This record gives sequence, C-alpha cells and structure tokens, in this order.
Amino acid sequence: MRLLLAGLLSIALAAAPPSPKDCTSCHEVDLVVFEASIHAGMGCTGCHSSITKLPHTGKPAAVVCATCHEDQVKAYSKSVHGVALHNGVADAATCRSCHGSEHKILSSSDLASRTNKKNLADTCATCHSDPKFLAKHQIPFAKPVEAYRLTVHGREVAKGNNKAASCSDCHGSHGILPSSDPKGKVNRMNVAATCGACHSSILAVYADSVHGLAMKRGLNDAPTCTDCHGEHSILAPSEAGSLVNPGRVSTVTCGRCHGDERLNSRFNFGDKVSAYQDSFHGLANRGGQKTAANCASCHGVHNILPSSDSRSTINPANLSRTCGQCHPGVGDKIAKGRVHVRSAGGIEHSTVKWIRLTYYALIPMTIGFMLFHNGLDWLAKLRRGPHHGGTHEAFPRMNKTFRLTHAMVMVTFITLVVSGFALKFPEAGWVQLFHAMDPTSKLRGLTHRIAAVLMIFATVMHFIHLALSRRDRIILIELLPSPQDAKDIFNMLRFNLGLGGERPTFGMFGYAEKMEYWAFMWGTVVMAVTGILLWAQNLSLRYFPIWVLDAATAAHWYEAILATLSILVWHWYLVIFDPDVYPMDLAWLTGKAPADHIRSTRPAYYLKTLEQKQKSPESDSDHH
Repeated sequence: MRLLLAGLLSIALAAAPPSPKDCTSCHEVDLVVFEASIHAGMGCTGCHSSITKLPHTGKPAAVVCATCHEDQVKAYSKSVHGVALHNGVADAATCRSCHGSEHKILSSSDLASRTNKKNLADTCATCHSDPKFLAKHQIPFAKPVEAYRLTVHGREVAKGNNKAASCSDCHGSHGILPSSDPKGKVNRMNVAATCGACHSSILAVYADSVHGLAMKRGLNDAPTCTDCHGEHSILAPSEAGSLVNPGRVSTVTCGRCHGDERLNSRFNFGDKVSAYQDSFHGLANRGGQKTAANCASCHGVHNILPSSDSRSTINPANLSRTCGQCHPGVGDKIAKGRVHVRSAGGIEHSTVKWIRLTYYALIPMTIGFMLFHNGLDWLAKLRRGPHHGGTHEAFPRMNKTFRLTHAMVMVTFITLVVSGFALKFPEAGWVQLFHAMDPTSKLRGLTHRIAAVLMIFATVMHFIHLALSRRDRIILIELLPSPQDAKDIFNMLRFNLGLGGERPTFGMFGYAEKMEYWAFMWGTVVMAVTGILLWAQNLSLRYFPIWVLDAATAAHWYEAILATLSILVWHWYLVIFDPDVYPMDLAWLTGKAPADHIRSTRPAYYLKTLEQKQKSPESDSDHH
C-alpha cells in the first residue's frame, strides 16, 4: 500500500507545473521582485504556458499577452506604436517598453510602477525625450515631456494628485492613435471631449459657444481647447507664460486667429485685433496693466457667443452689465457706439472721422510751414551773420510771475510728453527702461495725471495773474493777432528768400510769439477737456455714447503730436537754434534778453520801454 501511495504521489508531482523556485535553478530571476509583481500568483507557466515539465527542451514559445489581455493587445495593434511595429520599426514601443520586464510588472496604482501617474511622463520620456529618436522618426514635437512637466497638470501629478491629467489621459493608454486619425483622442474634433473627461462643466459651456458649434459643423479652423491653452505646455492663467494670461490672451491667443489675414478674408473678422491694440484697453494692457480689459473680459472665456444671442455678454442688452464690471454705473448709451473701431479704415463715427482727417491735414501743413519758415530764417542768418554786436547788455523781458508759470508749464509739458508717448508706444526701447521700476505702468499713469493737473493750474494761474495785474494785462492786447502779422510773415519770407525788401520789425511780440501763445492756449484747452473725459471714463460712459470717448481719444492723441512737434520745431528754434540767440535765450531763466537783439528786432518797443523805465526805474514791468 505504501509503495502504491508513493507511486501515485510521484506521478502527481511529475504532472504539476514547475514552480518559480524550480525555474530559478536554471534561470536568474529575482523571486523577491517577481513575488511583488502583479503576475506573481500566475507563476512562471502562467505566461510561459508552453513549459509543462522540467527540464524543458528547446526554446520556449514567445509570451502571448493577449491570452489574458485580449482587449488591450487588440487596441495596441491598431495604435501608432502597434502599426509601427507591424511595419518593421524595431524600436517601436511594445508592452515591455511601457510596463517593464514581465517579471517586474507592477499595478499602475503602485507608486513604483512605470505606468503609475507619477512615473508615466518618465516612461514616455524614454523615447519622446530622446533627440535622436525624435529625429530618426521625424516626430515634430520638440520636448513634449519636458513641457508637460512644467504645466499645471504635470506639477499636480508630481504632487501626487491622481485626478490631474497625465500622458495616457489625453493620448490613451494602449490604443494611442495619431492626431490625424478621426478616432484619435487628440484629433482636433475630439480634443474638447478628451479635455471634457475632467472638465465636464467647461465642455458643456464650450459646446454651446460660437467656437464649439463651429467645431461640431466640422470647421477645422474653429479653435478647440489646445488652440487657446496649448498642448503640452498648459499653464495657469496667472502665469506670465500662459497663452491665456491677461497680458497675452488678446494678441497671442485670440489674435492668432482674429488677426490672421487668411482667416479674416474667409470669415470677415474685421480689423479687431489691431483696433484693440490701439484702444485704451489695448494700450494699457501692452503697458503692463494686467487688470485692463482683454478679449475674455468682454466676450467671455468658454461661453463666447455672437452679439445677436440674447445670452451673449456683448449683446446690446447686456453690454452695460458687462462693461459695468470695470466701470460701475455705466449707462445704456454704451450700446449705441461701435467697438473695435480703428481710425485707419474702420467704421467709425463721423465726428471721430472728421477729427482725424482734420489733424491729418493740419499737422503736416502746420509743421511743414514751420520747417520751411525756420529753415529759410536759419540759412539767411547764417549768410548775414549776427545782427547785433554781441554786447552783454541785458533787457528786462519776463518778470518773476511769468517765469514761474513758464517753468511749471515747461516741466509739466515735458513730463506729459514722455509719460503720454510711453503709453502709446509701450514696446519702445526707451519705455522698457522704465518697466523695471514700473512694470504695471501705474506710476506712469499717476505721473501723467499729476502733470496734467499742474499744467492746467499753471495756465489758470496765468490768467488769474493777468486779471489781477492791470500792469501785466497789456500782454493780452499785444498778443492779439492783426492783419499786420500776415504782412510780416509775407515780408519775412520774402526777405529771407533774398527777393528784396527790408527785414520786418515788431512790437512787444512778433507773429511768431503770437502764433505760439494762442496755439498753446488752444492746445491746452483741447488736451484738458479730452483728458478729463478720458480720466473720468466711468462718468463719461454714464452720460455720453462711446463715440464721444473715441473722439476725445483721437483729439487727445493728434493734438499731442501737433503740440510736441510745434515745441520742437517752432519754440526750440526761437529760444535755442535761432542764430541771433544761440546757444539760448535765457529770458525764461533770468528774466532778461540781450538788449541788442531786442533793439534790432523791436526798435519801437525798445525805445518805449526805455522811456517807461526812466519814468519809473524801480519797475520790472516788461513781459513776454
């Protein structure tokens, strides 16, 4: 009986499959590692099913993963990796490439697994971060894994957030298909659904938007998630490099399509990107003010709808509420004007158009005349030589009150020019020098407004002084234009051209000073009125239609150009570059001008002043 039992036991043992311990007598397999793997319970013959007894003869048949993982293998065979392997690409990814050796495969939930979310980027990087591999297979994406690691998704996964997206969430796991495949998860038509697997509420909003509906109709040019947020380099909106950062969304992201000439010709977007760039909001944004309105501020983010839709944030009925987010109390008149109007060729209000056209004619005519007049005068004086003897005798010209107001105007005007043009040309090199100290341009804006108030104050103080001082009030009479000024201009040009005649002489003020004085007063009024309208924008939008602010913007800008050029060409010539006063007429600083210059150009005024001074020698009553 004992012999019978022993025989049966030996037969049973011979029929039992070899154990992992039996296999290690010939094969170097770390049983500790294997026992920790997900396949440990299957033993060796679970995968090497052709081995039924030991010792085995011949080479074992290849492991067939499909025996247990039929669906996964079927998906893999149709994937970009499986097709490549089938076509003879030897280094195409296989099961082992991603999961590791058969003896070390761990569950994806295991933190040590190659397919665990935290490690998946490293697993994919084995091939997709290898420059030689990318070049060999002509894969166009540069450093996709490195970019992913820096994204909001990559950083969250690195922190252990299993809900954050990893490579397989977007591309799939076994059935990875190229973006050109209509069934691929990253195909343009499927990207929204892929992202929507995590962002379901956003998907529902996007699907009903003008972009989502266009995508449903099969319009390949319609933007999807990756067009706005990026593919591998998705960053949070608060990050400077993000495509949806407030400082970039209008130009880099929305502007990529809405500023594209090809798409514009197809869909008739209009010149909206350029118009925004030149607008108050666009200039502020370009200058570093990230709180300034951008495309998303008005049109929405995922819920972008046409203005004709009653739900749209830019529907006329909703516009006051939309604008009211930044401009509390804005009235319904905001809906009566056009938005995104660019002065050059845009559909603009007739008032804005005529302001622009007027300045288009006025600026070149005025500055052209100044250059012609001063150029002739300069050449004539160089040929003739100084008209005076070069004595150092001084003549009273500006009293302390006039010098004070002039100094205030001089300092504030220069400040306004620098701070104003810095707003208009924020990318200019000289403006960038200030950005390190003032990255948001708040200081620039504050400086501009303070300078404007001080210039208005100086101008008002000037007129109050004239109203209170009967002695100094005479300058208003002397500065009034007269027909003689026109004759003097003609005779001066004739004289400087060498056509004969005598050089004109003047009274207290010549035509050049009269033109400058009244032009300055006119310009100050224009700049003050338009500047206040733009400064008090919330109040302006409450009582006026938007075209009023468009008109104020146009007038403010063009008047600034005219005023700046006039000072450079006209005033600086009179005070600095005129050969008769060069290197500078210091009357603005000392209150006195060269006596021989006054005697030569204003002989009657010179004699009259001397007579008055003899009658009251203590008086410092001469003015400019």
